[in-house]
Amino acid sequence: MNPRPPLPPFTEETARQKIQAAEDAWNSRDPERVSLAYTEDTEWRNRSEFLRGRAAVVEFLRRKWEKELDYRLRKELWTYRDHRIAVRFEYEFHDASGQWHRAYGNENWEFDELGYMRSRFASINDLAIAEADRKFHWERKA
Repeated sequence: MNPRPPLPPFTEETARQKIQAAEDAWNSRDPERVSLAYTEDTEWRNRSEFLRGRAAVVEFLRRKWEKELDYRLRKELWTYRDHRIAVRFEYEFHDASGQWHRAYGNENWEFDELGYMRSRFASINDLAIAEADRKFHWERKA
């Protein structure tokens, strides 16, 4: 596999670059694109789901974005050290009934020497919100 810069050990600048790349990929809502940032045998915990491997990540993200419509995410650096980054995030989406939600959470990431994420552990809480209370506005993808 080719290196996926920026590579560990991270500085504040390179940790922020890694986070921005992740935010951009997730906001594409393209499961295959997102999965390329992870090792082939990546390990995830997302709420109560435990995943292993890129194929599981792709399937998880397909299911996620079938239910979480008009998804929009923001991530920010919490801390970093060596080959690890911790982020806090929030995202918004609506369900098929039109109810908007905002999710808040934290992720702990660990990277291999080539810059691929080998583990992602996410703790997430959801809140139903009124459409008027949305923070993130954007144009819909065609």
